[in-house]
Amino acid sequence: MKFLLSILVAAMLSITNSVTAQNNSITATVVNVSSEKGKVGFALYNKENFNSIPVQGKEGKIIDGKSTVVFENVPSGEYAIICYHDKNNNGKMDFSANRMPLEDYGASNNVMAFAPPTFEGAKFMLKDENMKLDLKF
Repeated sequence: MKFLLSILVAAMLSITNSVTAQNNSITATVVNVSSEKGKVGFALYNKENFNSIPVQGKEGKIIDGKSTVVFENVPSGEYAIICYHDKNNNGKMDFSANRMPLEDYGASNNVMAFAPPTFEGAKFMLKDENMKLDLKF
């Protein structure tokens, strides 16, 4: 009977842990938006879909040079965030004829090179807790 009770308790704990693991949130804030025109687009990626269809996408209003979004119900794992300042509200990142960005952009870990962000440079680990990240353009 004690053995059966132990198995039941272990099963309940694993179910509870798997349910709470899905309730993680990531609060992402761009802290240096240059103007209050437009909005900031955020995309949450995992390694498999990086620079493709995001796990979640959000848009944030710009208030006092900052823009914040919350990604909710995110399972624990490895992720990266890319964001850009959509100054003209057209819903996409604008580029010049030679493919240079015309709008500010950033990524988690604030690694800025003269190249598009990479998953390896922007990745972070989300554990079973809520997380806050500050990003810069």
